[in-house]
Amino acid sequence: MDHLKSLIREVPDFPKPGINFYDITTLLKNPDGLRSTVDALAAEFEGEKIDSVIGVEARGFIFAPALAYHLGAGFVPVRKPRKLPSECAEISYDLEYGQDTLQIHRDAVGDGHRVIIADDLLATGGTARAVVDLVEQLGGTVVGLVFVVELSFLPGREKLTGYDVRSLIKYQS
Repeated sequence: MDHLKSLIREVPDFPKPGINFYDITTLLKNPDGLRSTVDALAAEFEGEKIDSVIGVEARGFIFAPALAYHLGAGFVPVRKPRKLPSECAEISYDLEYGQDTLQIHRDAVGDGHRVIIADDLLATGGTARAVVDLVEQLGGTVVGLVFVVELSFLPGREKLTGYDVRSLIKYQS
């Protein structure tokens, strides 16, 4: 994964001083980098029976459909409020400085439905945990969670204890 890591641009002091932002747009614009990333994400769950891959707005929408295609599964979007047209389940969760809400169509996941949750980044884990809770509220089973980048110096993995969490690239600090 060192090749993929080399394609990620590090932007110091963004969005505020002291924060080092890992910009994946430079990975995405590289054809080999994008292909290798999607292939590596798919390899994490090759051979598993997966009904759907859940993508979290917005960057999860980049990877989840491609992963679903590779695995022969469907794609289900999780979005901010008032973006989905049918009856939704929703969850509110705490952010570092406030609260946010996510929604999923009620009929997108059913009893025993086996899903993978895919997103670009695991940091504090709040968003990922909220999506896990949404899926389980609807009767689904979270087979695993997969991320392109994990900031392992933050407590994201701790919020997902008991789940199969995988990431391609890890930053230690």
